[in-house]
Amino acid sequence: QVQLVESGGGLVQAGGSLRLSCAASGTITVINVMGWYRQAPGKQRELVASITSREDTNYVDSVKGRFTISRDNAKNTVYLQMNSLKPEDTGVYYCNIQTWPSGGNYWGQGAQVTVSS
Repeated sequence: QVQLVESGGGLVQAGGSLRLSCAASGTITVINVMGWYRQAPGKQRELVASITSREDTNYVDSVKGRFTISRDNAKNTVYLQMNSLKPEDTGVYYCNIQTWPSGGNYWGQGAQVTVSS
């Protein structure tokens, strides 16, 4: 089994910063893709950012230039540095990992991020 534990959410004023962390533990072979998704109230979950094992990154347009995803393979941890936060960034942020060669797909418990105007 694989467990993901998220930390770092909270309440921040617009323009502020937060850093999310997600640590994976358990029976892990190789983590291929690591990502962060978010779900705003009344909306579908969307991919915010992802990073491959080669450290190729991908971001949704609305966060480009403000958010940075990174990973520490030695710690099986993925981070999301969020700067210049906006009220529309409010939501529950979920980390996700995909493992190889088992093809496992795992989710964190979610971290609430609230940005006040």
